[in-house]
Amino acid sequence: MAMAEAGPETTDALCLAVAAFDGRRADALLDAGADPLRPLPDGSTPLLRAVISGNAGVTVALLRHAGDRLTEEERAGLLACARHWYETGAEAGLRLATGASGPVESRRFVDDFDVTEYHVITLGGMRVCDGHSAVLTCLEAELGFRRSFDELFARALARADAEHADWWEATVALAKRSDVEAWEAALALRSDPDPLRRQFAAYLMWCFLIVEHPATSEKWPWERRAVDVLLPWATEETDPAVLVPVLRGLNSVDDDEPEIEELGLALRTHPDPRVRVQVPSMLGRTRYAYTHPEALDVLATMARDPDARVRAYVCEVLYEFEGRSRAVADILAGFLDEDDQLVRIKAVSGLADADDPRCLEGARLIGPVDRAEWEDTWLLDAAERYAQRRTAAAGS
Repeated sequence: MAMAEAGPETTDALCLAVAAFDGRRADALLDAGADPLRPLPDGSTPLLRAVISGNAGVTVALLRHAGDRLTEEERAGLLACARHWYETGAEAGLRLATGASGPVESRRFVDDFDVTEYHVITLGGMRVCDGHSAVLTCLEAELGFRRSFDELFARALARADAEHADWWEATVALAKRSDVEAWEAALALRSDPDPLRRQFAAYLMWCFLIVEHPATSEKWPWERRAVDVLLPWATEETDPAVLVPVLRGLNSVDDDEPEIEELGLALRTHPDPRVRVQVPSMLGRTRYAYTHPEALDVLATMARDPDARVRAYVCEVLYEFEGRSRAVADILAGFLDEDDQLVRIKAVSGLADADDPRCLEGARLIGPVDRAEWEDTWLLDAAERYAQRRTAAAGS
């Protein structure tokens, strides 16, 4: 549908998606022609409502569909609104907007659209995410307003939660610049006595390696320098919350580094499961085989780790691996009785792709699945495809 053909119903649906913090639905409606700048009866627009919502992912989705149609007055209005909510805070902002008193309701919200977390704050029949710092950071970056390292650093540390959108968007905004100021600041913070400040530096270096930079659409060009910093840092760091993003940075390096693999082997029995879960990605492999002779033994041991997250990640890295050896299949078969249904589904898929008959019994162990909740049911049908291949082979 062309934008000119999109009517009030599409705009209403877009406003509902914004209110529900549903970025995927909003994206689909925008692609279908919904106008983020269409005037609403209360004088706002869907884009302004997104800013008020405190959800950075939804806000950026609408902003990018607004293109270059924003006037200077509209740009200034969006920034003023974002700064008002940022400075006021979600709870106080709701009290001002609704006039309601009494306690607020708060719940943690994991937003899989932009892979960040928020708290959803509800009061007086209105609810917002508490990510107005993230919204302001994204708006400024998208509209070309450059904030200093110190200001973005302060926004992240004010949240003190590396999983929260406020922290994440400040880090990404700095990483996308790929400049000497941010690099040198991260180096300086690496030895800070405050673990929270070191944690930010580690996340920043990791983001240097994973974000695309608008000027080149390529990854950060200083990868070798980052590896030279992160490797010794990983061996010296004692705080797991800091060590995890250091290891994520090393796992983002394109080329296999023997030192990274040896570090992973040394960390396989680390007492913190957040660290252990990084180890499978640190083991080097070609398309069809792991390069270290101990790698599969390590993975087999980690597949019995006491922490479910570690076991789930071992399954994750093996179920799509094209090295279909008996040892890999045996590890996958060990996941067929996992409590996590998704782990069982992926184990069955890996076994089926390896033409291992244990996938048939595994499929029976998966249990009931609501297929309507799956956008792509290919994964669910792996055992059936195996059975069809076996029948066809027998017939021929």
